[in-house]
Amino acid sequence: MTGPDRSAPGPDRSAAGPVDDGLFAPGAVPGEAAGSARARAEEELAIEQALALVGGSTLGPSRPPRGQRPGGGGDGDDPSGTPDGGEAWSSTPRTGDGRNADTTSASPASASPMSSASNARTDVGAHTPGNGPGSHSGGRVQSGSTSSGFTSPRASRTANKPAPSLPWSRARAVAARAGRGGPLAAVRLPLDRALGHVLAEPLGALTDLPSFDTSAMDGWAVAGPGPWAFVAGAGILAGHAPATALPDGAAVRIATGARVPPDTTAVIRSEHAYADEAKGLLHAERSVATGQDIRPRGQECRSGEQLVPAGTVVTPAVLGLAAAAGYDALPAVPRPRVDILVLGDELLAAGRPHDGLIRDALGPMLGPWLRALGAEVAGPRRLGDDARALRDALAASDADLIVTTGGTASGPVDHVHPVLAELGAELLVDGVAVRPGHPMLLARLPSGPSGTHTAGRPEGQRDATAEQRKESPDGPYLVGLPGNPLAAVSGLVTLVEPLIAGLAGRPAQDAYRALVHAEVHGHPHDTRLVPVVHRAGRAGGRDHVAPLRYNGPAMLRGIAAADGLAVVEPGGVRSGTEVEILDLPWAPATPWTEGCFT
Repeated sequence: MTGPDRSAPGPDRSAAGPVDDGLFAPGAVPGEAAGSARARAEEELAIEQALALVGGSTLGPSRPPRGQRPGGGGDGDDPSGTPDGGEAWSSTPRTGDGRNADTTSASPASASPMSSASNARTDVGAHTPGNGPGSHSGGRVQSGSTSSGFTSPRASRTANKPAPSLPWSRARAVAARAGRGGPLAAVRLPLDRALGHVLAEPLGALTDLPSFDTSAMDGWAVAGPGPWAFVAGAGILAGHAPATALPDGAAVRIATGARVPPDTTAVIRSEHAYADEAKGLLHAERSVATGQDIRPRGQECRSGEQLVPAGTVVTPAVLGLAAAAGYDALPAVPRPRVDILVLGDELLAAGRPHDGLIRDALGPMLGPWLRALGAEVAGPRRLGDDARALRDALAASDADLIVTTGGTASGPVDHVHPVLAELGAELLVDGVAVRPGHPMLLARLPSGPSGTHTAGRPEGQRDATAEQRKESPDGPYLVGLPGNPLAAVSGLVTLVEPLIAGLAGRPAQDAYRALVHAEVHGHPHDTRLVPVVHRAGRAGGRDHVAPLRYNGPAMLRGIAAADGLAVVEPGGVRSGTEVEILDLPWAPATPWTEGCFT
C-alpha cells in the first residue's frame, strides 16, 4: 500500500542543502556519514549472546533514585542521554534470551497474585500462570491466595520464568480486538453536539436531494421556443413556490435555488439574455438546451439511498450533508470516556525542576492526544506514589478507559501490578517487545455498580454509560504507560490508539510504508519506534522520512518535531529501506474509501 498523498501545501521540507538543525539523527542529513550504527548493533548483539552463555545474571550500574529519573522514571526501559537512545546503563538482570528480568522483592502491597485470563482468552495474549499458587480458578486468580514461598505476582513470576513480552504487532492486535470486543452503544445526538463522533448507523437520505427541481443560476425560467413574453416586476425567489405552470412562449425571472415552475424548458442565465422592456420580450443571446441550469429532483441522491456508511467520523461536511438530508440528530457512538492518573512523587505540576523533582510532562500531553483520538477526557489526577490512592481511584472510576503513567515496572514504588491484582483485574498485555516502552500493560478491571459517578457527564452520555454497564459484565480497561515520556508515547500508539478506535467504532489507521533516509539502529530483539519527519523528494526523487535525534525514552524533543513514527524491526534498517509508518494524530491522512464519493 502506498502512503497518503502529502503533496498538500505545508512547511517547506525540501530546502536545498543539508540543513542540520540539531534534530536529525546521524546520517539523516544529506551528505552526513551514516556513523557506526551497524557496528553498535553487532556489538550489542555479541554482548547479549555472551550474557546468555553465562546465564545472564550480571548487574549493571545502579539506577539513580526515583526522584532523579528522567520523565518520572519507573518504566524499566533503557534510559539514555544519548541522541540515539542507546542503552546507557541498566540495573535489571538479563535472562538467557537477553531480555530484562523482573527482580523485585516482595512487599506487603503486593500480597495478592495478579489476575489472569481464562484459557478462552489466551488467544489474545492474556497471561495464564502455571499450576502453582499463582494459578487461576474460574478464569481469575483468587485475590489473597498465599502459600509457602509466595510473595508477590512479580516475585512469583521471577521465581519461575518471567512472562514473555508480546511482539509489538501482536500487542497492538490484542488492543484492537479488545476495543472491538463488545457491541457498540448508540445515542442520538443533536447536530450541534455530533461533531467528532462516529456514526453508529449508515446515514440514509430521508428525501430526494434536491427534493424538487431548482434553478442553478440567477436568470430566466422559459418555456418553449423564444422569444418569450414576460411581465415586468414579476419573479420567483428561493423559498417561494411558483403559483402556476409556465405556458409556452413565457418567461419569468428566477433566483438561484428557487423552485422552477412546472413545464419549464430551461433556465437562461441573466448575462446570456436580453430583456426588451419596451416590448416585454426576452431574447436569448446563446443557444438554449432543454434542462440547462436546472438541478433536477434527486440529482444528488434518491430517498433511502445511503449517503455515508456507519463508522464514518462526523466532520463539518457530514453535518452539512445530514442537515440537507433532513436530519436534526444523528445516531452516534458515544466517545470513550478516559480518566488519566499520573503517578510519581517526583513530579511537579508547575515551575522549574529542582532538588530532584521534575515537571510532569505527561499530564499536559495526554489529554489533548487522547481527544485527538476521539475520546472524552477528564482532567489528569496526580496521585503520587500512593497504592491506596491508586486503588481507590480505579475502584471509583466510571470511565471506559483508565490511563496511568509510571509505576508499571518492578521498582519499590511501582504499585500498578499489585493494585491490579488486589482488584482482580485481567491482564491482556503485560509487557511488549518494543523500545522504548516495553513495560506497558493492558488490563480489564472487574465491573462496578452501574451508573456511578456520572453526574459530571453530558446527559446523553450518562444514559449511554448506564446502558453499557447493564449489557456488559466487564469493567473498564486500563492501559499502564511507562513514566518516561517517549516510552509513554510508544504505549499510546501501541495500545491506546487501537483500543480507543475499537471502543469508538473508528476505522483503524491504514498502515503504509515509506523510504527511510538514513541507517537506523535497531534493538537486537525488539521492535523500535523512532520519531520521523516526512521529506519531499528532490528533482523527481521519492518522498521519504528522516529519523530525528533525541529519541531516548525520556526525551520529547524528537517527537515534538515529528509527524510520524517509523516501525523499525529488530536489527535495524539501512538507508533506502522501506519501513512501516504510523501517523501521529495531528498529521492524519485518511481519504474517503467508500460511499458516494468514490
